[in-house]
Amino acid sequence: MNHPLSDPLSDTLLAWYDRHARVMPWRVSPQDRAAGVRPDPYRVWLSEVMLQQTTVAAVKEYFHRFTARWPTVMDLAAAKDAEVMGEWAGLGYYARARNLLKCARAVVADHGGQFPATRAGLLTLPGIGPYTASAIAAIAHDERATVVDGNVERVMARLYRVETPLPTAKPELTALAETLTPAQRAGDYAQAVMDLGATICTPRKPACGICPVNTACLARLAGVQADLPRKLQKAEKPVRRGTVWLGHRDGAVLLERRPERGLLGGMLGLPGDGWDGAGGPAPAPADWQKLGEVRHTFTHFHLILAVMAARIDGPASRGEWVARHRFRPADLPTVMRKAWDIARDRLEA
Repeated sequence: MNHPLSDPLSDTLLAWYDRHARVMPWRVSPQDRAAGVRPDPYRVWLSEVMLQQTTVAAVKEYFHRFTARWPTVMDLAAAKDAEVMGEWAGLGYYARARNLLKCARAVVADHGGQFPATRAGLLTLPGIGPYTASAIAAIAHDERATVVDGNVERVMARLYRVETPLPTAKPELTALAETLTPAQRAGDYAQAVMDLGATICTPRKPACGICPVNTACLARLAGVQADLPRKLQKAEKPVRRGTVWLGHRDGAVLLERRPERGLLGGMLGLPGDGWDGAGGPAPAPADWQKLGEVRHTFTHFHLILAVMAARIDGPASRGEWVARHRFRPADLPTVMRKAWDIARDRLEA
């Protein structure tokens, strides 16, 4: 399906982007891009991985910290796993951090520290899927690759008045986005559509009056723009319950490195009881006291965790003792940090 104004729409969006592009720490502005400044594939890749399932506002601080500590892919590839996982703590979806290291090390080992310059080449790297490959190829190398995220899906659904609900509509919306992707400035165009969706064609109360392509929007012409894209009703998330134990003694805390695979894989945490398929019984006999509960939501379920604390005088069957001065609560994933916040005031000085 071709929109009757495909080429003019692309030109209009690029002209709008030239005036209104969002300023982001990983982005080369359209003016600098026109002057010949090339985006750094490492920074594009890092930002795209961080932005998956996360907001721009949440990512900026992490991006600044990562690039200050590991300014190149070579630096990141040489980093210790635990240090990278610690810096990632709080961003969620921790498999991304593990894949980040795998990918960085593959770029160094197999490609001399240079990211492949094509979408096809990028797809050979661990942890890089079709979306991320398209984004890097388009933004960093100006390959005519079609980049489709949630913002782009929403813009396409409204522009073409696609009534099919998501996720069923994904192939149709991707095909429509492909028809609008220009041969020139594909990277700027991809960012233009994403910016449009993030700032004007928003999920609720889209600002159609200032949209640069409002006269071509079929949903607006029909008055249904706020209803699109339609979505299939999601099943209600189940609730799981579990326990974490915060053991302490003589200024040290009992912590456990979680298995590489599974939820919160590879992250430092408090010993737990198997709510996620890992863990087991309490790490030691002790006078465990319940301090409260924490609630946290994962992608597929809600979690309620009982937080238990006690002094452990004997040997522990799990975990390792970490001195308080060597332990950064910020290195914990969010759910574990919530538990720590409840328990920390009970710990010995």
